[in-house]
Amino acid sequence: MPVGRDVPPAPPLPGRTPGEEHAAEALDSGAGLAAAMAPVPGRDPVAGLVADLLAHGAVAAGPVRPPRRGRGWARAVAAVGCAVLGVGLLVGAVLGSWLRDDGDRDRSTDAFQQARSLWRSVPVDALFPPTLTGPEAGPGGADRTWTRIAVAPDGRCDGAFDPLLATALSPVGCQRLLRATYTDATSTSVTTVGLVITRSDAAGMRALRGRFDAERLDLRTDLLPRPYAAKGTAAAHFGDAQRASWRISVAGDLPVIAYAVTGFADGRSIDRPEPAARATARGATTGPAQAGLGHDAKGVAAGVERAFRKAVDAATEPR
Repeated sequence: MPVGRDVPPAPPLPGRTPGEEHAAEALDSGAGLAAAMAPVPGRDPVAGLVADLLAHGAVAAGPVRPPRRGRGWARAVAAVGCAVLGVGLLVGAVLGSWLRDDGDRDRSTDAFQQARSLWRSVPVDALFPPTLTGPEAGPGGADRTWTRIAVAPDGRCDGAFDPLLATALSPVGCQRLLRATYTDATSTSVTTVGLVITRSDAAGMRALRGRFDAERLDLRTDLLPRPYAAKGTAAAHFGDAQRASWRISVAGDLPVIAYAVTGFADGRSIDRPEPAARATARGATTGPAQAGLGHDAKGVAAGVERAFRKAVDAATEPR
């Protein structure tokens, strides 16, 4: 049953403010102090935390009557002192957590901006490793290894995609295109992998990713990337007609689109290419599926995207 549409929210319990109700629900449901201490709009964080702890018996409220025996009085004083110390530690932890969260948000924004120019300073081996490994990334869970055989000069995106795919990607723009071509361990297949560094902000990237997911644009055979056929390599005859499988991944948190397109190294033509998502499905019996070309496209694209994210993390982590 949808929450918030057919069922109105429950009113706060009598005698509690909305902030106290928030903390009470968190504690009563077993979510613990971490959820109860989450900041609530309009409420002073430290005062609200102390009030929540008082409400649930974490510290004593009101005067403490001294017991008749001296040892009992000492124990009571020690208990109150520990409780006050505990509140102080919890308050410090909460405030420290909020400050760290603010720092994380700043680094995320900084990482998004730095990722746009990262390609200028990062060595090519960091973005396109000479060797990519895919444990259990092949058909039947077999291990796969791909070796880089060519790196294209960085440039624009003109001519890198089928016309309709270029149109679909146009809302985020193309600041730079980075490409490389890999071959499998047997030199049977060749895979061109690319990184499109976009001009978009985070909202634009999320919107494009949402459209790809909603309309399944990554499955359409008229929206394919084009290969980089480097002369003098196993990919020399890798043209549009040889494309057998592909994968496109639009990042929602960075200005980058990672893709890969795979074909046979012997230059044979493919009547109908198949997206990697289908060619790697259990029970797939098409030519690209049985030859593992979908696994190649998926594995190489994922490996290069991981390398890019690792480079971004290394460039933006605090020093």
